[in-house]
Amino acid sequence: MFFVSKIDTKAPEQFHTGLQEKVYQTLQELQIPFARVDTDEAITMEDCVQINAKLDMKMVKTLFLCNRQQTAFYLFITSGDKPFRAKDFSAALDIARVSFAPAELMEQKLGTKIGAATVFSALLDTENAVQIVFDRDVLSEEWYGCSDGTTTGYMKVKTDQILHRFLPYTKHAPSLLRYDL
Repeated sequence: MFFVSKIDTKAPEQFHTGLQEKVYQTLQELQIPFARVDTDEAITMEDCVQINAKLDMKMVKTLFLCNRQQTAFYLFITSGDKPFRAKDFSAALDIARVSFAPAELMEQKLGTKIGAATVFSALLDTENAVQIVFDRDVLSEEWYGCSDGTTTGYMKVKTDQILHRFLPYTKHAPSLLRYDL
Protein backbone atom coordinates (compact mmCIF):
# COMPACT_ATOMS: atom_id res chain seq x y z
CA MET A 1 0.00 0.00 0.00
CA PHE A 2 1.24 3.49 -0.93
CA PHE A 3 2.00 5.62 2.16
CA VAL A 4 0.57 9.14 2.40
CA SER A 5 1.01 10.97 5.72
CA LYS A 6 -1.52 13.13 7.47
CA ILE A 7 -1.84 16.67 6.10
CA ASP A 8 0.49 19.27 7.54
CA THR A 9 0.62 23.04 7.04
CA LYS A 10 4.19 23.50 8.27
CA ALA A 11 7.53 22.84 6.61
CA PRO A 12 9.13 19.43 7.16
CA GLU A 13 11.36 19.05 10.22
CA GLN A 14 14.22 17.89 7.99
CA PHE A 15 14.98 18.84 4.38
CA HIS A 16 16.23 16.34 1.80
CA THR A 17 17.46 18.81 -0.84
CA GLY A 18 18.56 22.41 -1.04
CA LEU A 19 15.63 23.16 -3.32
CA GLN A 20 13.13 21.71 -0.85
CA GLU A 21 14.49 23.94 1.92
CA LYS A 22 14.38 26.98 -0.37
CA VAL A 23 10.75 26.19 -1.33
CA TYR A 24 9.51 26.31 2.25
CA GLN A 25 11.62 29.37 3.13
CA THR A 26 10.18 31.22 0.14
CA LEU A 27 6.58 30.22 0.85
CA GLN A 28 7.05 31.47 4.41
CA GLU A 29 8.67 34.71 3.23
CA LEU A 30 5.85 35.36 0.73
CA GLN A 31 3.25 34.26 3.31
CA ILE A 32 1.77 31.75 0.87
CA PRO A 33 -0.21 29.08 2.74
CA PHE A 34 0.06 25.43 1.71
CA ALA A 35 -0.98 21.96 2.75
CA ARG A 36 1.50 19.12 2.33
CA VAL A 37 1.98 15.40 2.79
CA ASP A 38 4.97 13.08 2.99
CA THR A 39 4.73 9.93 0.87
CA ASP A 40 6.47 6.86 -0.38
CA GLU A 41 8.52 7.73 -3.46
CA ALA A 42 6.12 8.88 -6.18
CA ILE A 43 7.44 9.01 -9.74
CA THR A 44 4.43 8.57 -12.04
CA MET A 45 1.03 10.22 -12.26
CA GLU A 46 -0.45 6.88 -11.17
CA ASP A 47 1.50 7.21 -7.92
CA CYS A 48 -0.23 10.54 -7.34
CA VAL A 49 -3.81 9.19 -7.18
CA GLN A 50 -3.74 8.70 -3.40
CA ILE A 51 -1.94 12.02 -2.90
CA ASN A 52 -4.71 13.77 -4.87
CA ALA A 53 -7.36 12.08 -2.74
CA LYS A 54 -5.65 13.04 0.53
CA LEU A 55 -5.08 16.68 -0.45
CA ASP A 56 -8.39 16.97 -2.36
CA MET A 57 -6.84 18.40 -5.53
CA LYS A 58 -5.35 17.34 -8.87
CA MET A 59 -1.59 17.00 -9.19
CA VAL A 60 -0.11 18.78 -12.20
CA LYS A 61 2.19 17.00 -14.62
CA THR A 62 5.50 18.88 -14.87
CA LEU A 63 7.83 17.98 -17.72
CA PHE A 64 11.37 19.21 -18.31
CA LEU A 65 12.03 19.52 -22.03
CA CYS A 66 14.81 20.77 -24.28
CA ASN A 67 15.68 21.24 -27.93
CA ARG A 68 18.01 18.85 -29.73
CA GLN A 69 21.07 21.05 -29.06
CA GLN A 70 20.18 21.26 -25.34
CA THR A 71 20.35 25.04 -25.48
CA ALA A 72 16.65 25.88 -24.96
CA PHE A 73 14.79 24.53 -21.92
CA TYR A 74 11.10 24.37 -21.07
CA LEU A 75 9.25 23.44 -17.90
CA PHE A 76 5.83 22.41 -19.18
CA ILE A 77 3.02 22.23 -16.64
CA THR A 78 -0.17 20.50 -17.73
CA SER A 79 -3.02 18.45 -16.31
CA GLY A 80 -1.99 15.07 -14.95
CA ASP A 81 -4.38 13.17 -17.18
CA LYS A 82 -3.23 14.65 -20.50
CA PRO A 83 -0.82 12.67 -22.66
CA PHE A 84 2.25 14.55 -23.88
CA ARG A 85 3.16 14.78 -27.56
CA ALA A 86 6.34 16.69 -28.35
CA LYS A 87 5.13 17.50 -31.85
CA ASP A 88 1.97 19.20 -30.54
CA PHE A 89 3.83 21.10 -27.82
CA SER A 90 6.42 22.37 -30.32
CA ALA A 91 3.71 23.41 -32.78
CA ALA A 92 1.75 25.24 -30.08
CA LEU A 93 4.82 27.33 -29.18
CA ASP A 94 6.09 27.54 -32.77
CA ILE A 95 9.50 26.17 -31.79
CA ALA A 96 11.78 23.37 -32.99
CA ARG A 97 10.82 19.91 -31.81
CA VAL A 98 11.61 19.18 -28.17
CA SER A 99 12.28 16.04 -26.19
CA PHE A 100 12.70 15.14 -22.54
CA ALA A 101 15.86 16.65 -21.10
CA PRO A 102 18.45 14.20 -19.72
CA ALA A 103 18.41 13.45 -15.99
CA GLU A 104 21.77 15.15 -15.43
CA LEU A 105 20.50 18.40 -16.98
CA MET A 106 17.38 18.17 -14.83
CA GLU A 107 19.54 17.96 -11.73
CA GLN A 108 21.75 20.81 -12.93
CA LYS A 109 19.00 23.20 -14.09
CA LEU A 110 16.10 22.31 -11.77
CA GLY A 111 17.83 20.89 -8.71
CA THR A 112 15.61 17.80 -8.85
CA LYS A 113 15.66 14.22 -9.99
CA ILE A 114 13.19 12.50 -12.31
CA GLY A 115 9.73 12.50 -10.77
CA ALA A 116 10.30 15.69 -8.79
CA ALA A 117 10.12 18.37 -11.50
CA THR A 118 8.34 21.37 -10.02
CA VAL A 119 7.53 25.00 -10.72
CA PHE A 120 9.48 25.76 -7.54
CA SER A 121 12.70 25.08 -9.47
CA ALA A 122 12.27 28.64 -10.75
CA LEU A 123 13.94 29.61 -7.46
CA LEU A 124 17.19 28.11 -8.77
CA ASP A 125 16.87 29.47 -12.31
CA THR A 126 18.23 32.94 -11.58
CA GLU A 127 19.29 33.45 -15.21
CA ASN A 128 15.84 32.56 -16.61
CA ALA A 129 17.37 29.81 -18.73
CA VAL A 130 14.19 27.71 -18.38
CA GLN A 131 10.98 28.96 -19.96
CA ILE A 132 7.96 28.06 -17.84
CA VAL A 133 4.96 27.07 -19.94
CA PHE A 134 1.50 26.50 -18.48
CA ASP A 135 -1.35 24.64 -20.10
CA ARG A 136 -4.28 27.06 -19.58
CA ASP A 137 -6.38 24.21 -18.16
CA VAL A 138 -4.10 24.13 -15.10
CA LEU A 139 -4.90 27.78 -14.42
CA SER A 140 -8.63 27.05 -14.22
CA GLU A 141 -8.08 24.87 -11.14
CA GLU A 142 -8.38 26.47 -7.68
CA TRP A 143 -5.55 24.35 -6.31
CA TYR A 144 -2.10 23.70 -7.73
CA GLY A 145 -0.74 20.31 -6.65
CA CYS A 146 2.96 19.60 -7.09
CA SER A 147 6.20 18.23 -5.69
CA ASP A 148 8.13 20.27 -3.14
CA GLY A 149 11.32 19.40 -5.04
CA THR A 150 11.48 15.79 -3.83
CA THR A 151 9.75 12.57 -4.84
CA THR A 152 8.43 12.12 -1.29
CA GLY A 153 6.90 15.53 -0.55
CA TYR A 154 3.78 16.91 -2.24
CA MET A 155 1.72 19.98 -1.62
CA LYS A 156 -1.19 22.07 -2.70
CA VAL A 157 -1.14 25.83 -3.04
CA LYS A 158 -3.75 28.17 -4.49
CA THR A 159 -3.08 28.37 -8.23
CA ASP A 160 -3.38 32.16 -8.26
CA GLN A 161 -0.65 32.35 -5.58
CA ILE A 162 1.72 30.44 -7.87
CA LEU A 163 0.88 32.60 -10.87
CA HIS A 164 0.60 36.04 -9.28
CA ARG A 165 2.95 35.92 -6.29
CA PHE A 166 5.47 33.11 -6.60
CA LEU A 167 6.45 33.42 -10.28
CA PRO A 168 6.80 37.24 -10.19
CA TYR A 169 9.02 36.79 -7.12
CA THR A 170 11.30 34.52 -9.20
CA LYS A 171 11.16 36.96 -12.13
CA HIS A 172 9.65 34.35 -14.45
CA ALA A 173 6.88 35.34 -16.82
CA PRO A 174 5.19 32.10 -17.87
CA SER A 175 3.91 31.37 -21.34
CA LEU A 176 0.32 30.19 -21.52
CA LEU A 177 -1.00 27.86 -24.14
CA ARG A 178 -4.04 25.79 -24.90
CA TYR A 179 -2.84 22.21 -25.00
CA ASP A 180 -5.72 20.07 -26.23
CA LEU A 181 -5.43 16.62 -27.66
